[in-house]
Amino acid sequence: MFKLTLVLLATGTALTTLLAAAGDTPAHTMLAPADIAWGPGPASLPPGAQAAVLYGDPKKEGLFAMRLKFPKGYRIPAHTHPKPEVITVISGAFRLTTQLDHGPTKALTAGSFAAMQPGLVHQAGADEETVVQLNSTGPWTVTYVNPNEDPRKAAQ
Repeated sequence: MFKLTLVLLATGTALTTLLAAAGDTPAHTMLAPADIAWGPGPASLPPGAQAAVLYGDPKKEGLFAMRLKFPKGYRIPAHTHPKPEVITVISGAFRLTTQLDHGPTKALTAGSFAAMQPGLVHQAGADEETVVQLNSTGPWTVTYVNPNEDPRKAAQ
């Protein structure tokens, strides 16, 4: 528990520093859970996800914070991102498998944390309704290992 507290404090400090450096974003943002406005997930994710941008704009250069809500059984096929991705599980049970994992994965539950470097192949899923917070720098993009699994392709 002490290690988790240290990780969360360090992450908060780092994010605060990055937020202060962001020039065209509000100097102060606070949201209570009831204030979060959910909408459809990004087109780059399979249908069924919901998203709420808390800070910044994932489509533009700069720091952003976005929450993603996944229904039970949701899966995101193997993919990569061109920029680092930092994920905190807010609720539910999130499964994250990377090209570096060996053997079965365990569910990441509320309070769990994951950080991935650019280009790391990973896939994800939700064992139950799950909310994660994704922090990164935009523009945020998803490149699927198998282009046929890209949901944007099905929409064309």
